[in-house]
Amino acid sequence: MIIEPRMRGFICLTSHPKGCEQNVKNQIEYVKSKGHIEGAKKVLVIGASTGFGLASRITSAFGSGAATIGVFFEKPPVEGKTASPGWYNSAAFENEAHKAGLYAKSVNGDAFSNDVKRQTLDLIKADLGQIDLVIYSLASPVRQHPITGVLHRSVLKPIGSTFTNKTVDFHSGIVSEISIDPCSDDDIENTIAVMGGEDWAMWMDALKAENLLVKGSTTVAYSYIGPSLTEAVYRKGTIGRAKDHLEATAFAITESLESIQGKAFVSVNKALVTQASSAIPVIPLYISLLYKIMKEEGIHEGCIEQIQRLYQDRLYTGKPIPTDEKGRIRIDDWEMRADVQEKVANLWFQATTDTLHEIGDLRGYKQDFLNLFGFGFEGVNYLDDANEMVSVSSIA
Repeated sequence: MIIEPRMRGFICLTSHPKGCEQNVKNQIEYVKSKGHIEGAKKVLVIGASTGFGLASRITSAFGSGAATIGVFFEKPPVEGKTASPGWYNSAAFENEAHKAGLYAKSVNGDAFSNDVKRQTLDLIKADLGQIDLVIYSLASPVRQHPITGVLHRSVLKPIGSTFTNKTVDFHSGIVSEISIDPCSDDDIENTIAVMGGEDWAMWMDALKAENLLVKGSTTVAYSYIGPSLTEAVYRKGTIGRAKDHLEATAFAITESLESIQGKAFVSVNKALVTQASSAIPVIPLYISLLYKIMKEEGIHEGCIEQIQRLYQDRLYTGKPIPTDEKGRIRIDDWEMRADVQEKVANLWFQATTDTLHEIGDLRGYKQDFLNLFGFGFEGVNYLDDANEMVSVSSIA
């Protein structure tokens, strides 16, 4: 079938298997071009099929030669209907890993559930014995608690007062004003339940209880802080409370791993185009301005550049891992440079529907959004018939 992008709001309803394959191959080639990283050799990536999680799996495998197990929740294809992009990404990754002689298996299901945890633990026990790096990169708006059975839904809302600021419809380029009502106490608790650190701690407790962690093992969860422009709705809003909980959990996990000399870190990463960030008001406008500046400065990074630098310059230097005053790894350092943020703030006040195409990088934003779903890659003929029925070879 010929597959074209079909949009509904900030979601693309289709994905292209060949484009997703090209995306994975491009990331692999980038990592290989940067040279070997003397890093972990047995890696579990929870949330492994898109974005930072996929980049982590690729960097682990093709940067350090690691065996990888990926956990994700993706929709397989059915005849005449494409899979989710993460499914095609994972199929392409496994194919390339196996061609390179690397171990790669996956578990497809709800990572919050006890069943998926059990499947994953059994797979580690049977195939790898122990793990020396655990990446936690889940991005889900909903979590069914594995003990209480309660279905928690996260919300993106300010705390205390209504938030009003600019945003952009990145499809049309129309800049408008948006207002978001403040949250309730239940909203905060539900968002923490979904996006906080409880599930990360559950994974690490389960791995440790069954002696599946190497002595001196590391676990890293991903977070974001962002600029003052977005803090009312992001870092000081409901999501910010969840991120605070995630960061506090890192210290609790480190304490729980003390007997095996393990450590947990939160890595604060750069703002990037993802399905999640595209749904957050204000963020697409901020990213389009940020991209323009960082590209002009020669310091722009996508997911794979960020994670390769995280591994090479932070996690595996042979020295203690550098952190900020709150114990966080900061790989958002280029985004948060004072000169970059000053330029973004100045452009923010100039941003209108008429000016954005000149002062921002809306074209780059749209390109990155299409890339998430396998569209817009050089080397792929999108007029050719594509086989949507692609399988992931090593689903446990």
